[in-house]
Amino acid sequence: MRKIFNNKMWFMALLLTVSMTGCGGDDNGGGGSSGPVNLGTAANYAIFANTGIDSATSSGVVITGDIGLGQGVTSTAFTGFAMNLGAGAAFATSTDGQVSGKFYAFDYAPPTPTEVTTASTDMGLAYTDAAGRTATSAATTNVGGGTLTDLTLAPGVYEWGTAVYIPTDLTLSGSSTDVWIFKVAKALTMAGAKNVVLSGGALPKNIFWQVAEGVTIEAGTHFEGIILSMTTINFGAGASINGRLLAQTAVNLNATTVTQP
Repeated sequence: MRKIFNNKMWFMALLLTVSMTGCGGDDNGGGGSSGPVNLGTAANYAIFANTGIDSATSSGVVITGDIGLGQGVTSTAFTGFAMNLGAGAAFATSTDGQVSGKFYAFDYAPPTPTEVTTASTDMGLAYTDAAGRTATSAATTNVGGGTLTDLTLAPGVYEWGTAVYIPTDLTLSGSSTDVWIFKVAKALTMAGAKNVVLSGGALPKNIFWQVAEGVTIEAGTHFEGIILSMTTINFGAGASINGRLLAQTAVNLNATTVTQP
């Protein structure tokens, strides 16, 4: 009887251990996790927009990576670009070399219509993922009252119930595996001729800006990270980014340099 009892106790302890292991947090998304945001197939694009991508002129534009338009949006929503589409092709290419990757739109040949539809869905899911993260602490909530002046920010989930304005350089300091998620309830604006500076090995692929209203990066400014905007993303003349521009409406460029991480 003692042997049977001991075997039962061992089996119950094993079940309890497995159950508790399954209840642990997941560093790759959701809730209070500070893991990276899962972009899904939206990560295939340097720029993806659901309504249009406009360059005031293709002159001065330098885009490293592919760009795409959302479900049902035809290639006429690429404006200001020099492009060539071969007969029956699934993508167009740049004729002036200023876009290193390919152009994808819903009216191109299969499998592009399916792929851009999936990417649009994944972009929305990524936005929702980022929006659902919990601020790391009170110290990462409403930092600077929404005005980030001469700050160095450690990794974490930051949250504002206001617009955010960055009037100076902003430094993000952390390692190559650290993650920053910035949740902005209104608009995000960075002043002209400023820089987001990465230190300590921080990487743009681990920086996420979830913005409920428009994003404006003013002329001559350098930005870092993946922008997930509910509305538009606007870059002033000569501004640049190491990251991705993922907009649920339009992206507007002006002699902009975009380098995917």
